[in-house]
Amino acid sequence: MISRKTKQRVAFTTFRLLGLAVVAILGWILGFIIYRGAGAINWEFLTTFPRKGMTDGGILPAIVGTLYLVLGSLAIAFPVGVMSGIYMREYLGDRWLARVIRVMTNNLGGIPSIVFGLFGMALFVRAFGFGDSILAGSCTLALLVLPLIIRSTEEALRAIPDDHRAGSRALGAGKLETILRVTLPVAMPNIITGLILSVGRVSGETAPILFTAVAYSMPKLPSGILDQVMALPYHLYVIATSGTDIAGARPKAYGTALVLVIIVLAVNLLATATRACIGKKTKRD
Repeated sequence: MISRKTKQRVAFTTFRLLGLAVVAILGWILGFIIYRGAGAINWEFLTTFPRKGMTDGGILPAIVGTLYLVLGSLAIAFPVGVMSGIYMREYLGDRWLARVIRVMTNNLGGIPSIVFGLFGMALFVRAFGFGDSILAGSCTLALLVLPLIIRSTEEALRAIPDDHRAGSRALGAGKLETILRVTLPVAMPNIITGLILSVGRVSGETAPILFTAVAYSMPKLPSGILDQVMALPYHLYVIATSGTDIAGARPKAYGTALVLVIIVLAVNLLATATRACIGKKTKRD
């Protein structure tokens, strides 16, 4: 009969190997993209407009457009999602309405992104009259990541012991003051984790912005939120599937993919550093 210690050793070894396999796969993917795309990246590639059917020139409009869409969608989704999570946890608790909203939020999070694109086209582009624009694309992407931010906020608040709330109320603080000064600062590092996941989600989506925001090519940068934009995911799709000048387009495709990965990593590192600073400040307080 196998001893408990042997079973534990086998389990730990299995988990360790699986973890190393995940890291190895991620490293292989990143290494492949870097190997293929590093040669295409230079100052001209990052600061000029595409030319010759996007097989020559740079990707500046796509970089700027991607940043606009990511920042615009998070500017909409983050405050709405955080306030919704606070309302569900701190005000509704375990009432039937909270359970209904939770189920609907989970279902919303499982809808394919192309459905969000079609919905955004019908609502924001046509019904609201935004047209194909940064605003329409940002609103559509905000709907896409809203369930993730709501759930992460709710779980972050749920992890805080009720003793914190009871102690604050015992000192005379009201419910809103308790939320703003006690529970929300403690939960903010975990809430920012949801923000980090949201950045990775919206920055790589193609289907939602395909119907609401992006253009094939643009001769200038957008001047307002009602202008169309280029975006790195759609630009990558176009040049990778184009039937013209495949030999010239392929290095540009890998270079575009590498730039997209770098932007996502940079934003994630910035959000992680912000989370660490908030966490340290909360512990000191």
